Amino acid sequence: MAKTQSTAGSVTLDGVSYDWHLQSEPHQSDHEGWKGMTIAVLQQDAKREAWLEFPAPKRLLKGLPRGRLQLDDATILRCVRAALGAGWDPTSRGKPVVFMVDADGN
Repeated sequence: MAKTQSTAGSVTLDGVSYDWHLQSEPHQSDHEGWKGMTIAVLQQDAKREAWLEFPAPKRLLKGLPRGRLQLDDATILRCVRAALGAGWDPTSRGKPVVFMVDADGN
């Protein structure tokens, strides 16, 4: 049986549910070079998203072909903790807040 790669889902942190989805895959920008993937996280029944930008994978910087995205619940939970720790208020209004995370989601 083949293992499928998920690009959306839900996680629960401290009794609060968060929905997430892949906002953009790693891509090359004309002005900034390679950009990593971005995931969007939204607390259920809240208004403001957090966009978490990962660094570009090293394999792309070396000219190797793209690999599969590795998103699991543990990585998403680390991303949510990092965004909350950096001041994201999911209940506020406004544009999505963008945070840079490391390859592990911290």
